[in-house]
Amino acid sequence: MTATQNIDEETPLLTSCQSKKATPLPWTQFSIVLFLQLAEPLTSNVIYPFMPQLIRDLGVTNGNDAAVGYYVGMMQSIFFLTQAFTVLHWARLSDTIGRKPVILVGLSGLMVSMYCFGLSRTFWGLVLSRSLSGALNGNIGVIKSMMAELTDETNLAQAYAYMPIAWSTGCTLGPMIGGSLSRPAEQYPWLFGDSEFHKKYPYFLACSIPATFSAVAWLVTYRYLKETHSNPTPVKQYLGIESPEPKPLLTDDASDSDSVDSQNTKEEKPGSIRSLLTPRVVIAATNYAFLSLVDIAFRAIQPVFLSTPIELGGLGLDPARIGSVLSVFGILNGFFQVFFFAAIHNRFGSKRTFMTGIVSAVPLFACYPLMSWVAQRQGYSVLLWVLVYAQIAISVGISLSYGSIFIFITAASPNRASLGATNGLCQMTVSVMRAIGPAAANSLFSISIEKGLLGGWLVYYVLMATTFATMFVGSFLPNKLWSQN
Repeated sequence: MTATQNIDEETPLLTSCQSKKATPLPWTQFSIVLFLQLAEPLTSNVIYPFMPQLIRDLGVTNGNDAAVGYYVGMMQSIFFLTQAFTVLHWARLSDTIGRKPVILVGLSGLMVSMYCFGLSRTFWGLVLSRSLSGALNGNIGVIKSMMAELTDETNLAQAYAYMPIAWSTGCTLGPMIGGSLSRPAEQYPWLFGDSEFHKKYPYFLACSIPATFSAVAWLVTYRYLKETHSNPTPVKQYLGIESPEPKPLLTDDASDSDSVDSQNTKEEKPGSIRSLLTPRVVIAATNYAFLSLVDIAFRAIQPVFLSTPIELGGLGLDPARIGSVLSVFGILNGFFQVFFFAAIHNRFGSKRTFMTGIVSAVPLFACYPLMSWVAQRQGYSVLLWVLVYAQIAISVGISLSYGSIFIFITAASPNRASLGATNGLCQMTVSVMRAIGPAAANSLFSISIEKGLLGGWLVYYVLMATTFATMFVGSFLPNKLWSQN
């Protein structure tokens, strides 16, 4: 029996790379990809600290704090709802015209939408801005494809260990920016107190930081990022502006070698959507979707819970404090992923690492009612803050599952040429779940409080049940990682 045949869940990485020397990561291009990836978590996390207060300022709840969750959930879901309709298109397009043009479009969408969000003064203006951001942004799936193309089986886990640097940085800086720079005329009257613009648009300053960063990322991508697609169709040819150049005739001397290259190119063409719906792609996509549902439900409820008055079951924190609390996750997650993910994955394998992250969500949701109980009886006690930061620390565990499922998705792709479409299909299912998750979780949060269902804790029982369902779905992942034919 060969070494390859003996690979199972106890064996590191995708194949028998334990016997191979790891290929060094291409740090220049890899660093650029991490840099431009920062744009998405920065733009998505910056609004979390002030979103509940923004909804109150707009007056759509008519002073009913218990109803804030409905509208916050809708705002969080609308981005993923529109993304679900377009992300597969962008991913498949990247398999044709290359990764770089699609990433440039996505960064443009993030930039414009965040400036518009900061200038919006109506609820429907916010909805339009978030919809624009979701519709134009397919970068998350395309970047994963680019990561896979920059690496091989010997260093893929190492690359995915570094990927959370961008997300953790965004999860750290985003809430800090959103909490500290929202309503600047009130927070910093000596600096912005005379600014009628910042009084009229109190959230523009916070939104302009990630918007400007997206503009800088666009310039860096355009100037320095190299295309990783092996044979992209030029954009002008794809749009019909230019005609394709005629292929040179083969000479007798080159015919044999060129015919082999031609055959390989033909075999590596992107497949149709139907060809992607293999059992392993479906299993990987379903697990990614359920993981995202659990994660987004937790992230969606967290700022609403922290801002809800104590008497209603929350902690009653202001946006600045919420931003500080949420930013701790980014610091812990970045440190943990960079220094421990690859070692944990290599020791326990993809499936066990994935399941460990899912299991950590059970105590994560259990912390919510416990914190509410302590706050109502002891106020802002030492025990309460221990629980708050303990929950943040436990939430790092979910990130283990992301690195593992990305490796499963890469292995599930029918071939390298269909990697973008495979990531896009998986991302589409995730976007659907992330569209459902915030609206459903925050609506259930509000209903639980308004109706006093199970003491206002019904939402937490439902989310724990969802976690157990995700564990069941995870059981279908193979112990032995798929290998591409």
